[in-house]
Amino acid sequence: MDGNAPTKDPETEKPDLTFRRFEDGDNSPPEWEDHVIISGESHQCPTYVHKSPPCQGSCPSGHDIRGWLAIARGMEKSPVEGMAWQEYAFQRMIQANPFPSVMGRVCPAPCETGCNRVEVDDFVGINAVEQYVGDWAMENNTPLAQAGEDTGKNVAVIGGGPAGLTAAYSLRKKGHGVTIFETHNELGGMMRFGIPGYRTPREMLDTEINRIIDLGVEVKLETTVGKDVSMEDLEKDFDAVFWAIGAQNGRPLPVPGFDAENCITGVDFLEVFNKGLLKAVTKRVVVIGGGDTSIDVASVARRLGHISHNKDIALPEHVVHGYTAQDVVGTMKRDGVEAMLTSLFPIEQMTAAEREREDAKIEGVDLRGSVMPLEVIKDDNGRAVALKMCECDMDGMKPIPREGTEFEIECDLIVSAIGQMGDFTGIEDMDNGKGFIDADQVYQVKGRENHFAGGDILKPHLLTTAIGQGSIAADSINTYLAGRELKDRPKVDVHHFSLLDELRLHDKAPESVESPTSGTAESNFAVHNYEDRSSREIVSHSELYLGHFPFDARDKRTEHHIHGDDVLGNFEERIEGLTEEQAIHEGTRCMSCGMCFECDNCVIYCPQDAIFRVKKDDRTVGRYVDTDYTKCVGCHICMDVCPTGYIKMGLGE
Repeated sequence: MDGNAPTKDPETEKPDLTFRRFEDGDNSPPEWEDHVIISGESHQCPTYVHKSPPCQGSCPSGHDIRGWLAIARGMEKSPVEGMAWQEYAFQRMIQANPFPSVMGRVCPAPCETGCNRVEVDDFVGINAVEQYVGDWAMENNTPLAQAGEDTGKNVAVIGGGPAGLTAAYSLRKKGHGVTIFETHNELGGMMRFGIPGYRTPREMLDTEINRIIDLGVEVKLETTVGKDVSMEDLEKDFDAVFWAIGAQNGRPLPVPGFDAENCITGVDFLEVFNKGLLKAVTKRVVVIGGGDTSIDVASVARRLGHISHNKDIALPEHVVHGYTAQDVVGTMKRDGVEAMLTSLFPIEQMTAAEREREDAKIEGVDLRGSVMPLEVIKDDNGRAVALKMCECDMDGMKPIPREGTEFEIECDLIVSAIGQMGDFTGIEDMDNGKGFIDADQVYQVKGRENHFAGGDILKPHLLTTAIGQGSIAADSINTYLAGRELKDRPKVDVHHFSLLDELRLHDKAPESVESPTSGTAESNFAVHNYEDRSSREIVSHSELYLGHFPFDARDKRTEHHIHGDDVLGNFEERIEGLTEEQAIHEGTRCMSCGMCFECDNCVIYCPQDAIFRVKKDDRTVGRYVDTDYTKCVGCHICMDVCPTGYIKMGLGE
């Protein structure tokens, strides 16, 4: 690859779109008269229906994304006088995720993929706002919420990665005692030992972890359950156990010859690198995978480089196997590394994030798609010298080789990044026979009522998935410790906006009554003409009036792309965060899907003046407008012009 060749950001290749309700040539007006007459006869009048936005429905950790973007845009104000909007947004974020700085950098952001704004121009920069708020909170020493009142219950958390730390955080908020047992000498799990420091700066990671520990979490480092602590001890000393041991064992390549000593797994490669033990690799490295881990391995190899003039440098496989370290490397001159990454799937269908794939290409990683490994070729000393491969097609998840396409790739190091599984040494009874733990929908371990599990030990997935599972499992543990029955979770299982909580927060909650009466418009015992469907429905773009939103370009974070061999020795962070002005702008781009954002369209366009603003002293988010049913004729105009899909037509009186 030519390191000076111009490259294109795939995101900038998107056309500049704006929504159009009608196409060229659509000159006939709709039959609105019939629409009004039918609507009037049906007595359908506005009701305000809260649904979940697709960004939240797509977020495995269940962020109230719409909520903290509303804070960024200034629509929702803190009830605490003088509180900065960033602090209020931070407090909203950490209800779901105590690692906004980490996740703002490394999460592949499925929330953005689901954003309805793509129907207008481009998705909202959710990930970028999350990073901005998380970094602001660190710079201003903003703490987490305090631990809850002591319940006298104690929970063992096995593993100090994203799932374990999130569970510990959530359990301390509920007042339970928590002890984390961690095999490594530091907490963080895959955030520390599986992701390079140039993607998750260690000072930032330490700050976010220490905020959790400061809530009163006891930590036992370099302590392995099954070796240093027995299952019997856990059962005796703790009321519940949460298994978050991760998938620490990489899967070897299932082809003949992978038992050569210079064939290793991606998990082991990244762990020794992140521990500071691996400082150089060999000249030719082949990585088999296609996911984010394989991208990280290849990118790290390109940064580490190869030292050819000194025979005393320990080989990478010797470092991985724990024989030695590369302490003598120091400031020795390094040469570039030929790093190739192969995938069963075509390059555009690799599971790695598109941004990471493109960065890897720019940095000089050779990506090869639609190829499958057949055999590791060894020399007379038993070392791998080449990988025999062939082209393939995919039948679902099964590769089908193409006859006559075999070829060999010469190499000095082969890294398998094709999957992971748990290490059950000493706790074999927890293994489901496939290298994982079986748990139900509320993350209770099958057959063990006081044991729960979450994170990669259930099924390797995203960091944000582990965070969400840790949070939900903590809820389940809390329910179990309270002696209550564990019930099914909502269909849309996220941290929902609650109008009643919002009203209570501002001392505007309705009064409760002992005996029901008909109608709520004239009385204050319930919320008038409001329905909450957020736990079961996600609002789609077809329910929004997209014509309300003009083209508004997304503010993108500055990314430092490193070309070719310039990557050698460069471990600087690649992403620069947004400014406050940019973060606020991204908040204004949010379309507030499924929730009123106070645009006044319904008030302005109602021909009967039936819709009116709630008195200023009674307003909160979600309670901005109301309807006088005695004036409404059911014309549906308010629903048609509602940009957010918040207004639906229901039965009125």
